[in-house]
Parts: sequence; structure tokens; C-alpha cells
Amino acid sequence: MTNLVALIGAGAMGGAIGERLLATGNRLHVFDPDKAKVEALVVKGASAAPSAAEAAAVADYVILSLNSAPIVRRAVLGEAGVAAGAKPGTLIIDMSSIDPDATRQLAAEAREKGLRWVDSPLSGGAPKALVGELTLMAGGEEQDVEDAHNVLRDVAANYTHMGPAGAGQTTKLINQVLCALNFMAVAEATRLALDAGVDALKIPQALKGGRADSAILQEYLPRFATLDYRRTGRIDNMVKDLNAAQDLARRTHTAMPLTALCAEVHRLLTAAGLGGEDQAALMEFFQRKDEEPGA
Repeated sequence: MTNLVALIGAGAMGGAIGERLLATGNRLHVFDPDKAKVEALVVKGASAAPSAAEAAAVADYVILSLNSAPIVRRAVLGEAGVAAGAKPGTLIIDMSSIDPDATRQLAAEAREKGLRWVDSPLSGGAPKALVGELTLMAGGEEQDVEDAHNVLRDVAANYTHMGPAGAGQTTKLINQVLCALNFMAVAEATRLALDAGVDALKIPQALKGGRADSAILQEYLPRFATLDYRRTGRIDNMVKDLNAAQDLARRTHTAMPLTALCAEVHRLLTAAGLGGEDQAALMEFFQRKDEEPGA
């Protein structure tokens, strides 16, 4: 079945989602202020829209892939936003990673305008999106979450309804805490292996299947060891997510000392000008003065 989809936001993540949707036979209308990002999908078969409103007007599903709650709000409820063009009953699927409270408010305001809302943040990044193997955690009404799966099954291998609006975003914050701590642990362990003279590139195979194994260890330890900083994510995006996790922890009176330390390291690297770099650049925190920085 061909789905009519509007994609609002065609950055690294949105672009990968859009590419996968096109590859699986969906009709895609794209809006992004950056025309080059739109054109990258147009050459693959998408249609360009001059505004979010006009993209939504011809779609049954509107996917958002944006960087913050204020940007999501403007894209949906602002001038020439999704709500200005979408027909009643249009299903908005927010794949951004934003604050759960902001999500609940946005979902409520969308309902007042006759629109449906599912928050469905992701784990797996652009590489998994391109092959349809994302992990998605969804929040919203049961029927809306089920309907969203008509489109999201093309990009995800694991799709779980976590509860009402905002539950997907809360689960994503938990995911980000676990990922951030794992990235830090693997980077630190890589530094120890290098300093101790162990062949770090053999560690993923040596630990495969044991309790220390993880997807992050398998993918990132070789990148940490070789200072492979090609970009599949951003350190400053992790700062945003860890800030949100800490905000939630304060509201729930949850002690998170390791998360606090991890967040500080990410903030230090961002302040040092590395915010736009991939998580692999965490190795800069552990670099010795006599070593060449990563590229």
C-alpha cells in the first residue's frame, strides 16, 4: 500500500527516514528551510513543498524530524505550519527527541485542531533508518499508534507502544541515558586498552556474547581506537537529551550521579567546539598531549 507522507525536516536523520520511505514505495512531500536537503530527496523521487502547510495538505501522515520542542511547535502550529494545511484527522508522527511535557502539550493542542499525534522518537540513527531497522518507542492513543505503524513499519524493526502521549519521549530519555553512559564507558575502556598495549581492535571479537558486549561496543570501540570521527550523530544533540533527562530526574526526585558526570563531559566537549562532532569524538576527552587529534 502506498502511503501519502509529508516529511518536515530533512536533516541527517530526517533525510535518512525520507530516503527509506521512498525506497519502500511511499509518496513523499518534503519541506525543510534548507533547499539543498530537500533536493537530496527530490532526486530520489520526493516532491518539494514550499511550506509545512502545503506538504501536510496532500498527506495522510506527517512525520516531524526536528531538533527541539520550540522548532516542533513552530513547524506545526506556527504560520504556514502543519496545522494550517492539514485536513482533519491527519496523523502527526513526531520522530524528534523532545521533552515529554512539551509533547503532551503539543498533542493536546493538535487534538483541539482535529489532528492526531503520536510521539515516536527513535534509536539506531541514520544507518539503521536506511535499512529499515530503527527501534521506535511510541506514545499516544492506541488506535493512533497502530495507524502510525502503517508508515513506520517501513523504517523500524522494533516498534513498541509505551503509553499515552509523552511516553515515547520519556522512554527515549531513558534510552539516551543508557547510550551516553555506554559511549563513555567504551571510550574510557578503549583508552585503557591503548595505554596498556592491548590490541584494541581485537576487543569487540574477544568480548562478543559476554556480559560486557553491546551494540555500541561493537560499532564504536574500533572507531574510538582509530579516531574515526565520521558523523552519524552529534555530541550537542546528546547534551540536549541529557539535559532533558536531568530535568525529568529533578521533577521525579531521581538521583542520577553517573548521568550528571556524563553530561558534564559532553558539555565540556561542546564548549571546546566539538558539539557538531560524532560521539566518536568523545576520545578527545581522553587524548594525550603527544597524540594527534582525530579528523
